[in-house]
Amino acid sequence: MRTSAAILGAAALCAASSNTTEDGLVTNGVVSLGDWQTAFNKAQNFVSQLTIEEKITIIGAGSLTNSSANWTALGITDGPQGAENFYYESAFSMTCALAMTWDKDAIYKQGKAVATEFYQKGLQVLAGPVSNPMGRSAWGGRNGESFGPDSYFNGILGGISAKAYQAGGVIAGGKHFILYEQETNRTSSGGGMGGGMGGVSGNSSSMPSGSAPSGSVPSGMMLRVRADNSSSIVSGEDSSDTAPYSSNIDDKTFRETYLWPWYDIIKAGTGAVMCAMTEINGTAACEDESLLMGTLKSDLGFPGMVWPDQNGQKTALGSATGGLDYGSSSTWSTSTINAFLSNGSLTEARLDDMVIRNVIGYYRANLDNGEQPSKAEYDDYVDTMSSHAEIIRENGAKSIVLLKNEGGLPLDRPRRISIFGSNAGPVMGGPNMQFTVQGSGPTYQGHLASDSGSAQSSLPYLITPDAAITLRASKEHTNVKWILNDTYTASSSGNTLVTLSSSETAVDASYAGYAAASDACLVFINALSGEGADRTELYNNDQDTMINTVAANCNNTIVIISTTGVRLVDQWIENENITAVLYSGPLGQESGNSITDVLYGDVNPSGRLIHTIAKNESDYNVEICYTKNCNYTEGNYIDYKYFEHSNTTARYAFGHGLSYTSFKYSDLQSTKLMSNLSYHANGRLEVGGRADLFDVVAQVDVNVLNTGSRDGAEVPQLYIGYPEGSAADQPIKALRGFERVELRKNGTSQVKFQLRRRDLSFWDVTAQEWALPTGSFKVYVGASSTDIRQTGVLAM
Repeated sequence: MRTSAAILGAAALCAASSNTTEDGLVTNGVVSLGDWQTAFNKAQNFVSQLTIEEKITIIGAGSLTNSSANWTALGITDGPQGAENFYYESAFSMTCALAMTWDKDAIYKQGKAVATEFYQKGLQVLAGPVSNPMGRSAWGGRNGESFGPDSYFNGILGGISAKAYQAGGVIAGGKHFILYEQETNRTSSGGGMGGGMGGVSGNSSSMPSGSAPSGSVPSGMMLRVRADNSSSIVSGEDSSDTAPYSSNIDDKTFRETYLWPWYDIIKAGTGAVMCAMTEINGTAACEDESLLMGTLKSDLGFPGMVWPDQNGQKTALGSATGGLDYGSSSTWSTSTINAFLSNGSLTEARLDDMVIRNVIGYYRANLDNGEQPSKAEYDDYVDTMSSHAEIIRENGAKSIVLLKNEGGLPLDRPRRISIFGSNAGPVMGGPNMQFTVQGSGPTYQGHLASDSGSAQSSLPYLITPDAAITLRASKEHTNVKWILNDTYTASSSGNTLVTLSSSETAVDASYAGYAAASDACLVFINALSGEGADRTELYNNDQDTMINTVAANCNNTIVIISTTGVRLVDQWIENENITAVLYSGPLGQESGNSITDVLYGDVNPSGRLIHTIAKNESDYNVEICYTKNCNYTEGNYIDYKYFEHSNTTARYAFGHGLSYTSFKYSDLQSTKLMSNLSYHANGRLEVGGRADLFDVVAQVDVNVLNTGSRDGAEVPQLYIGYPEGSAADQPIKALRGFERVELRKNGTSQVKFQLRRRDLSFWDVTAQEWALPTGSFKVYVGASSTDIRQTGVLAM
């Protein structure tokens, strides 16, 4: 393992090893390739037959067709919810929705189905899993594209997804590497895409908590944070306001929060990684030699291809020596690369390394067997949908979180129901929205089943809640009324509001009138944000007014929320007439069916939150950064780790979710499985990092009993606290295990959590290595980060 400062940016690496580029070559034998070895051998043999010009063609995303070499440029497409911009394919749940299942089997099942459709369309690289943005700020416009702000959870689900994509026949292409946590100033700190005003509404402070205090970084200077967490000020052109924002971070936070998931994602077989368009500590992410050739390719042992996000490749030589493997043919022209080779600024060994990395994932996925169909055009009749609608409906229902239930759910053949809100029905023209990377929202005037930008699905159709509930009602002889609008008013003879009495069935509609004459009132709301702009609000006044108006007239008001990120509920959550609340991400083409399955109890809800829902916007500690330098001064304390650290009470905690049944936890046991463990990890370097980081060193067991009257699924969660007095310097507790278990009523199950060495380690910034402290770890098992049912101690 290198001992240089692994995440300082090229300009600050004065003391770093001078041969970082050579250390990161896949041919140098430093990293044990394991099950990548056969693919490497094929790739190396292929590249050995190429001329210099042919090699340059491949790294410039070109194709070769001649007697000595044949290569078709890789087909790379977004995304995890289905191949973007194709007809005759499925539209799956968005990543943030799927993650709320907390179901490892569901994650794998959907991932493999998505990859199968990619394969059948003739595509080779699926741009996913998406680890970043993790959700450092609740106002981040693209938070819904990833698995959420907990590093452990993000990594486990990202790794499962990568395995699933490979099993489906394609190359997993993880993104966005790394510290890409907001849209504002993502292309230029002088304007560019973005410009969302996150944090200005409500009672949020005007100073973004994640930014340096005014005056802490002099104009024209750059704040550098060294591996030992100390800071220095250096001058440099990278402070220009024409460049994108720079995520400035210390080494400990970088490793323990943002890099953490990538160990799992790389170990799982990811063959390509997209570097971000932004900067890290003042250096472009796609040209940072220490980051790409060092941290990613050496420390994490990544053997595959690095390709750039839009505008990520800044210069020809900087990107080639910095670690980019796939780029623009106009930037990497034949004459340009030949000139670099001639003057020695680029070695032929590095050029060969770039080409090997371009093709190794292709061989690893067995795409050289000649069986994949040729690439389909977007409107070719290549039907890849199979029976995937069943998976989408099942996973959609599994992902729905029951936030609150005071007798409102499940519905039991109600006589009269009313449906309110545009999120219940279809948009005026659809099912797909116009593609944009200029931001979306803050709400959507139709049912939200897909995101925008790179996370946009190609919906073949959309089952809306209105349609699914009406079909159910028709079979149960339930009377249904609806107002599919968030700001509807009804008037007659002037501006007098006309209400509906219990005996009238055909008068002017109004929220109050329909609500007063209903046994159950279903209010549907949504929150939309997407690529290109950050969020402007975490709640919506129009929607909240609608909810309060309905609830004032209906004592059984049920709110259903579809959202791409945090959606606050305190404007109405304590109203006693609001008897239940459902919460989910966009659920794909079968969304209405999934929601209806849970509303009527055909599926017992088991979804869990992947982020904390605060009481107030001001309760979140990181807002959007509007300056060139975005300083991660909060360290590891984001989401629930910050809430506990600051003793801030959440409305709904990370991991929260109710059920139509109940569960009891008992018999917690903690067992150390390995002895004589070294303080620092010292195993051989493999794909995914040091081998001993993944050794299972301890286990925690707990019994879970279904004590209610229905079958259902529970999601027990394991959190650990580090030994007091150790050098770990960690949050109060951190998620380190979770399992979803199906239990019949009165059924019980022993749940086993296996702890890897890395799950109990911290990053030693002095030694530049993972360290395992000795002493007594606190063990917490429960139904959320705050709903702890069993506690214990693990002696290590």
